[in-house]
Amino acid sequence: MTPRTGLLQIGQVAERTGLSLRTIRFYEENGLVVPTARSEGGFRLYSDDDVARLEVIKRMKPLGFTLEEMQQLLILLADLAAAGADNRDALTDRLQMFHEAATARVTALREQLAVAEGFAATLAGHLPRTG
Repeated sequence: MTPRTGLLQIGQVAERTGLSLRTIRFYEENGLVVPTARSEGGFRLYSDDDVARLEVIKRMKPLGFTLEEMQQLLILLADLAAAGADNRDALTDRLQMFHEAATARVTALREQLAVAEGFAATLAGHLPRTG
């Protein structure tokens, strides 16, 4: 049961995001996500926004973004959400840089996957044929 309506305990967040408790605590220790509240018993309580931050982090991790880059992007996304029309252009330019970096990293991962698939196919070619 969730002690406060709309807030989730760390186990529920782990279930929802697919992240381990240890990973969530690690991101908390490094300032990437801070629980919105604590229960009377001291349990961490996370909001939907907290969970969304963890989802962004989870998606950046396989692309090799550093903790500092993750923090910068999370701040940028929060700033964009709160920005008026005057500040949007500079923020959008910074977001474009993150987009370009992410795209380049996805391309590199695809190339690595192609090499790995080729290797697996080579190994399969050495196996005796059955059937």
